[in-house]
Amino acid sequence: MSHVISDQTWSRPDLLACLQDRKGAEPLHFERCDFNEADLSRLDLRGAQFTLCNFAETSFDRTLLSDTRWAGCRARQADFGLADLTNARFQDCDLNNTQWSRAKMASAFFSGVKLTGAHFGEVSALGIGFKDSLLVDAHLRGMSFRKQTLEQLDFSEADLSGCDFREAVFEGGSLRNAHLKLARFEGADLREVDLGGLRLANAAQFKGATISHRQAASLVEELGLRVV
Repeated sequence: MSHVISDQTWSRPDLLACLQDRKGAEPLHFERCDFNEADLSRLDLRGAQFTLCNFAETSFDRTLLSDTRWAGCRARQADFGLADLTNARFQDCDLNNTQWSRAKMASAFFSGVKLTGAHFGEVSALGIGFKDSLLVDAHLRGMSFRKQTLEQLDFSEADLSGCDFREAVFEGGSLRNAHLKLARFEGADLREVDLGGLRLANAAQFKGATISHRQAASLVEELGLRVV
């Protein structure tokens, strides 16, 4: 059973001392704690739980965060670059404008999370999952969503260049005005996603995907034709 620590403000020296005192013990569970602007880089926080904690502008550079659990946390502009987040779970968190460059994110999962403006450059993300989350204007270049069910994901204006959506099923959500250069959609089911901003000039890369009659009519109307 994890040890719960609540309602405290933490600096790097404080956390280092705590980790040293509890070396070899069960993972820590932090509730309503404040880590804002702290340097937590290169620490070993594997298996830790964070509930309703604040991490604004906190650095997790190269931090070990595998199997961590995050619920209701606020971490705007936090830096997770090069961190190990294998099998981490984020629920109902505000992670807007966070940095994840080159992080290890295999089997990480985000549910009900705000990731507007987040940058996922060169992440190792095999099996990463998102559900009911905002990825507006996020940088997701080259990530694979192949064969995934994408439930209520808002990719509006996101950079999805080179992403693999082959055989993915979109259950709601939006691709409105997303950057889709070299993205692949063969076999994808796009009938329930908002394709606003899609132009016929880009239609070739959607060859083999399924769209609705309504979506097809919207594309045809660009030619000045009226569908009846």
